Amino acid sequence: MEINTKDYSIQYDRATETVTCCGSFRLSQMEEYAPIVQMLNDLADREPKTITLDLRQLEFLNSSGINIVSKFVIKVRQQKNIQIAVKGSKTIPWQGKTLKNLQRLMPSLQLELE
Repeated sequence: MEINTKDYSIQYDRATETVTCCGSFRLSQMEEYAPIVQMLNDLADREPKTITLDLRQLEFLNSSGINIVSKFVIKVRQQKNIQIAVKGSKTIPWQGKTLKNLQRLMPSLQLELE
């Protein structure tokens, strides 16, 4: 699965159950996030043992984007049988604080900041 636009790209690697996000999520309306939400929900519905969100190359995430990532983490938490790992970058200012907040939503979330 892949989503490519001029502002961002998302690739899903089924072999590693990894979703890699690159670019900037600056979409203005929640409806514009629908393809991303669908991709993440489809992944969670398949119930893999572990899901990795690789956000190290995601330079910007607006409040609507934070909302969809948070809702995804909550959905995974509710399923109780999926572990989630999030990879972030210390060099991208928004990631440190925002990604740590995801651990409040799901304490078992594994956060790696490089």
